[in-house]
This record gives sequence, C-alpha cells and structure tokens, in this order.
Amino acid sequence: MQTYPHAQRQDSSVTSPPSLARKHGSLNLMLVLVGLFVLAFPSVVKMMAVPHEFAPWNIVQQVQQTMALREARQGAAAREVVALRQRHGLRPLDALENGAKIQQVPAGTYGFSTCGAASLRTGRNEQSVVEIHKRRDGIVYYVGYASRDDVAKYLARKKNFHILTSPSSTDGTSILFEIPIEFVAKCAVRPSKESHVLDLFVASIPKLH
Repeated sequence: MQTYPHAQRQDSSVTSPPSLARKHGSLNLMLVLVGLFVLAFPSVVKMMAVPHEFAPWNIVQQVQQTMALREARQGAAAREVVALRQRHGLRPLDALENGAKIQQVPAGTYGFSTCGAASLRTGRNEQSVVEIHKRRDGIVYYVGYASRDDVAKYLARKKNFHILTSPSSTDGTSILFEIPIEFVAKCAVRPSKESHVLDLFVASIPKLH
C-alpha cells in the first residue's frame, strides 16, 4: 500500500495549535493577575499600615513620658507640702503620740487621719488617707489637692458646694489646698483612680474664732 508522508505530517501538525493556545492563555492569565496585584498593592499596604501614633515604639515612648511627668509632678507636690509644713512651723507626730485623739495632740504638729480627724497617725494608710495640720493656734486643717474650680469656690466664700480633695497632685486636682475642719459640714472618703479622695461639703464659711 502506498503511504503519504506529507499527509502524515499534516495530521501531526493538526494536534499542535490547541497546546500552544493553552500556553498562550495561561500566560495571558498570569499577566492579568500580576497586573491586578501591582495595581492593588499600594491600597493593601495602606490598609495594613499601622498609624504612626499607634506604632509600638510610640506607645512605649508615650507611656515613659507619662510616667516621667507623673513622677516629676509628685516630686514637686511633695516639696510643696513640706514647704507648707515648714511655713507654719509644724513637726511630725512622734511615735508616742501615734493614735492620740486630736484634742490631745500638741499644737504645731501634723499627722494623718480620715474624715473628722478624731485621732492622728504618724503615717498615711488605708484608714488615714488625708494629711491633718494642727497649727500653733490650735486650728485643725484638712490638707490636700483640689481643682482650680473648687478652690475658686472656697476663696469666693460660696455656700453649699463640694470640694474633692486628693492626697497627691493629679490632672484634676493640682492645687495645694487647706481648709479648717470646722468649715466642713460633711465629709466622705471615696475611691478614685489614684487612691482616695475626700468629698468635703461646705454649707457656709464662718469666721475663724
């Protein structure tokens, strides 16, 4: 039988175009996907980017700065209180006087107590949350820090107002403040973020005798 080589070559060439088409199709699809990725990449990066102020190193730095400011403020507050004690010539309560009733405590001393200052302690604790000054004239004072607004009410001799007093300087209570106990109609100890505050209610401000 006679063969036709030319026809065989034609037959074999018929099977190649689909294979090439598939290769070209795959290549085109890859190019499209790469193009889409290149176009979308900036938007993805922008969405995933952490805002500068929330970056971990910035958060640590902010915490360190806040702690440094707080320590500096507490140091300044401690110096203010010491200066106030010295200005009125007050000495600390000694060990033998610890726990003594306020009437028995000598004038010209300071200690720590709570609302009413029935007795004084040599140091601050959970029960003795406020500093008490018994001046040389015998008048007893609450001493602490209050807000500018509360101090302004006191200086203006307002009636029926509250003064929130904290044992240390804070963002809300930054003014060193002292008020005679007899000016305070009601007193309550309240928990706060820092430690405790005294809620002092002043009905009126009488003249000191």
